[in-house]
Amino acid sequence: MGSYVLNFQEIDQTRIAMVGGKGAHLGELSRIEGVRVPAGFCVTTDAFQRIMAEAPSIDEGLDRLSRLDPGDRETIRTLSAEIRRTLEGVAIPDDLAAAITLALARLGEQAACAVRSSATAEDLPTASFAGQQDTYLNIVGRAAILQHISRCWASLFTERAVTYRLRNGFDHRKVHMAVVVQQMVLPEAAGILFTADPLTGHRKVAVVEASFGLGEALVSGLVNPDVFKVRDGEIVAKAVAAKKRAIQARPAGGTQEVAIDPQRQEQPALTDAQVMRLAQLGRRIEAHWHRPQDIEWCLVDDDFQIVQSRPITTLFPIPESGDRENHVYVSVGHQQMMTDPMKPLGLSFWQMTTPRPMAEAGGRLFVDVTQRLASPASRADVLEALGRSDPLTGDALRTILERDGFVRPLPDEGPPAPLFGGASAPIETDPAIVTELIEHSQASIAALERDIRTKSGPELLDFIQADIQELRRILFDPRSHQVFMSAMEAAWWLNDQLQAWLGEKNAADTLTQSVPHNVTSEMGLALLDVADVIRPHPDVVAFLHHVEDEDFLDKLAKLEGGREARDAIEAWLEKYGMRCVGEIDITRPRWSERPATLVPVILGNIKNFEPGAGQRRFEQGRQEAWAKEQDVLERLRALPDGERKAEEAKRMIDRVRTFIGYREYPKYGMVSRYFVYKQALLKDAERLVRAHVLTEKEDIFYLRFGELHDVARTNHVDDQLICRRKDDFRSYQALTPSRVLTSDGEVITGEYRRDDVPAGVLVGLPVSAGVIEGRARVIHDMAEAALEPGDILVTAYTDPSWTPLFVAITGLVTEVGGLMTHGAVIAREYGLPAVVGVVDATRLIPDGRRIRVNGTDGYVEILPSQ
Repeated sequence: MGSYVLNFQEIDQTRIAMVGGKGAHLGELSRIEGVRVPAGFCVTTDAFQRIMAEAPSIDEGLDRLSRLDPGDRETIRTLSAEIRRTLEGVAIPDDLAAAITLALARLGEQAACAVRSSATAEDLPTASFAGQQDTYLNIVGRAAILQHISRCWASLFTERAVTYRLRNGFDHRKVHMAVVVQQMVLPEAAGILFTADPLTGHRKVAVVEASFGLGEALVSGLVNPDVFKVRDGEIVAKAVAAKKRAIQARPAGGTQEVAIDPQRQEQPALTDAQVMRLAQLGRRIEAHWHRPQDIEWCLVDDDFQIVQSRPITTLFPIPESGDRENHVYVSVGHQQMMTDPMKPLGLSFWQMTTPRPMAEAGGRLFVDVTQRLASPASRADVLEALGRSDPLTGDALRTILERDGFVRPLPDEGPPAPLFGGASAPIETDPAIVTELIEHSQASIAALERDIRTKSGPELLDFIQADIQELRRILFDPRSHQVFMSAMEAAWWLNDQLQAWLGEKNAADTLTQSVPHNVTSEMGLALLDVADVIRPHPDVVAFLHHVEDEDFLDKLAKLEGGREARDAIEAWLEKYGMRCVGEIDITRPRWSERPATLVPVILGNIKNFEPGAGQRRFEQGRQEAWAKEQDVLERLRALPDGERKAEEAKRMIDRVRTFIGYREYPKYGMVSRYFVYKQALLKDAERLVRAHVLTEKEDIFYLRFGELHDVARTNHVDDQLICRRKDDFRSYQALTPSRVLTSDGEVITGEYRRDDVPAGVLVGLPVSAGVIEGRARVIHDMAEAALEPGDILVTAYTDPSWTPLFVAITGLVTEVGGLMTHGAVIAREYGLPAVVGVVDATRLIPDGRRIRVNGTDGYVEILPSQ
């Protein structure tokens, strides 16, 4: 027989497989000095397995369950109910019943208990199995307690728990159920203590929620609790609610709702002194686990008892700074239009490429701007540069600066180094500069492809490390920087001057449609040309509608028109196949690696466009820009001193049209190089798999560059480390990074603070002028975009990989982005009204609803449903 029952004193974190997350936490809690936990014990997973073995029919039920589709709700419902009935009906064997009875006797013969389920796959830091924990309060007497233990075992097979496991690929047999039996406390007040503010993430603020009677009233949402916030040993906020009802224990067992005496309703459930004491107790519990906790507490005779503590899983981690000073961090992902987490190899490549040190947290990168904000000379530049690109970031930084003493001012040390690259010396508006930069970059990549072929093992990693210096030289070439900076400055000049002279808003948007050398917008138009090749061949179109796997290109050759189709797709991939969603992370699958991702986009182009659309689109944009230019110049000439104004404007228009297309090129060059590195690294990883060093070649994505170098040198890898990193990465996917974060963990969201927009609209940053109405398509994954002509794309972010969809839409709304981020640049090129930085757009705008996007004034209206 296994050990069926363990007392809290016998349990610590190492017993999690036997007692589940909840049980292990309670065991640990009861070991912390100064923390009182009501007495109790756990019925272990050994007992659960013994019960399962008593009912062979369950085994067959589990087999049938594991084969179900998570969407088959009807069968899941009947089958799971059947398993629960069987489990609750199994007679508990005598030796197991005796062990439980003995443990109950230690709690006192007629003890009233709380009986709670504690699943072993639950409470892992990454998997929060919502709805898989049943709690039965105030259960009195041995027979009733045994019955509720059976109920907890059965709760492992509720419809919700079963569906969750099917969806997430957890094996039903690998999840076991322990049960916590704990002496019932009858509190005057109870509630929850968060040792960090769950809304802002602030780690130094504790939040106490309190109500009268049992904590169930609060957890179940029956009452609004009193809320206290404690910081640095004082209560900084206090909101006392009218608590009309409470839940209390019934003497004979179970619980009941009671009304609270009207005079008491407005009384705080805790005194200030009690709140302070509770917050200190919370800090002690938090110190034990080294991470912020969500704690359930009870107040009995002015004494706090703790009935549960678990980590708060929703907090964004804080970047490591190595000191105890205050820091302010700005998100790199919001600037790069890619807010997903990156894998370790991706992070380290980006860190090796970038000129300034970057902090990391939650799989995202951040720039520490504390020093720049502290020095008066650079403060204005930072606020101007970041605020112009993304007003929400600018506003968040101003909010921090307005606080007393968070950023301590430094003495002014003269002008600082500029935030983004060097100051730009003026250059001639000469198209040859751009062609030369592009040719240089292409020649360099061709040389890299030639030289990397012969390298493997540690030599390959040394070679890549050296080549990254070449990549940086090209990326941060002062001439390259001058080209796109002078283009951006010309665009800003045009917007400011034409608004002042002609009252015309965002005029540069139309003036920059269809410019030469924009490698990203060319990519979208080139995919329209691919559709033109395929459209005349019905067999190929039909075949593409059923593409499942990545080797479909080889199968095309057998069909009529299939060869041409394959050649067209391959030629396109040759030029753009190194790109993909999230491309700044070298580990993300490229289009060349997963060409099937493009098929829905190609099919959309075939259906929604006529032949020759790519050329026509470009030409139409050029005509519109030209007409706008003539119109602006004519109106300027009619003004006082008009010839000079028109001449200056013309000079700026030429400059912006010659240079702005290049804005997209440096990143294209970088991503092209990354793909060459990646192919070589994966080839080398295959060698390591054959040598049984790695389990699968993609495991290298979970190592940093230096660690990968060590593996290549020693032919040894730490499997535990890779497993841990995979778990971490999964947990990071559930988190959303904020634009600005402090070393206290506080997320500062920032606001637009605009009074010039209609009431009830969603406010954002106008990045491409025009007003358009259409159907909103809320899309999270490019491969699932079924767009119809006239649709407006609503999504979290659009890095360059989203461009092929831009040809099919009439407007764009994103949650992140700035004036010069990729979505904005391409929207202007294609003449699409666009508003970026619309907080929670994908949640607030219903898919399929008609909306009006105002890209001139920066807001989105959700129109009344027809």
